[in-house]
Amino acid sequence: MTEQFVYLALAMVFGLIGAGAANKLRLPAVTGYLVAGLILGLIKVIPMETLHGFALLTDLALGFIAFSIGNELKISILRKLGRIPIMITVGEAMGAVAVLFVLLMIFGYPLPTALMLSAIGASTAPAATLMIIRQYRADGPVTRMLLPVVAMDNTIALMTFSIAAAISQVLVAGASGSYAWMILNPIIEIGGSLLAGFALGFILSFLFRFFEKDNDRLALVIATVLLGVGLSAWIQLSALLVCMAAGATMSNLSKHSLRVFKLTDAFTPPLFLIFLVLSGAELNLTMLSTLGVMGLIYIIGRAVGKVGGSFIGSRLANAEPVIQKHMGFTLIPQAGVAIGLSLAAVRILPEYGDQIRVVILSSTLIYEMVGPVITRLALKRAGELPDLEKIGKDCKPSR
Repeated sequence: MTEQFVYLALAMVFGLIGAGAANKLRLPAVTGYLVAGLILGLIKVIPMETLHGFALLTDLALGFIAFSIGNELKISILRKLGRIPIMITVGEAMGAVAVLFVLLMIFGYPLPTALMLSAIGASTAPAATLMIIRQYRADGPVTRMLLPVVAMDNTIALMTFSIAAAISQVLVAGASGSYAWMILNPIIEIGGSLLAGFALGFILSFLFRFFEKDNDRLALVIATVLLGVGLSAWIQLSALLVCMAAGATMSNLSKHSLRVFKLTDAFTPPLFLIFLVLSGAELNLTMLSTLGVMGLIYIIGRAVGKVGGSFIGSRLANAEPVIQKHMGFTLIPQAGVAIGLSLAAVRILPEYGDQIRVVILSSTLIYEMVGPVITRLALKRAGELPDLEKIGKDCKPSR
């Protein structure tokens, strides 16, 4: 047991070194964390059974990722933006799902694999995009539309994944009455998860009235996420949906939500660092040679679906031409949520989960290296990077 603390310390140090190297190359920190994990896995410093023993930490990280997504779903902000971000989100998220599913089926991959991978393809990582926005002080219609779109598209990804997972489990199990269960099981799981999350968020908001110190409120948030993850495993709900709904409920009900999320933002970076390093360390690189075509389909198909779906959605919503033309290219990066869903896929469907996870982790490395470059070019062409040369001289890259 004691050696686990040494391994965790080693993972954190490797992650920090990887993030530092990524920063020098002007890449997101998440890329450095994953590469550091890959190196740890290659040199086999941490035994595989020990890596699997850190499940509690990874579950907690996934819970906080989902909880943070919920913070972006404020009704007041969504009302001000109107239907445009909703139309864009539906277009780009479902565009990625549709393109990936069709391509994977055409190339003859198993239906459960196609369902799970296409669902994960809907998610987007805001980290790389935010790095460019903060570094170059970007501002404009495209920039202001990004955060709500990313928040809602990850919500769609969580729901779509829950449906895909339920259907895939039935397909693999081949249970009697499977067609009825294919319809009912996702509805029960999603509905139950949202209700449980709403209840936890309401209770959390209520308890804030009696606990005014920052440390106490942070402890309540941690307890809420732990409870959400634990209850989900106990009564077979989606931990990601439960924690997301709890975060969204608290964000809309509590006047202290902004302060609370600042506290969690200060608490979670080391947790996410460990989560990403361990995810990279668990990657089975020997499978990459057999997954070349699948990985290529995922990388290209998802990008095509995102860009094309964003264009269609923004055009139907009569968004500004600059949004129609450039928005989709800012949605290509993918990281934390996708990695979390791939980990969930391993647990839900071990028969297909390892392949899915290798594809997601490998594509994440590529997306996180190429994504920032594409995002910067898109924002530059949209005219939202003012005084680019001057700013580039006096600002430091953000992680």
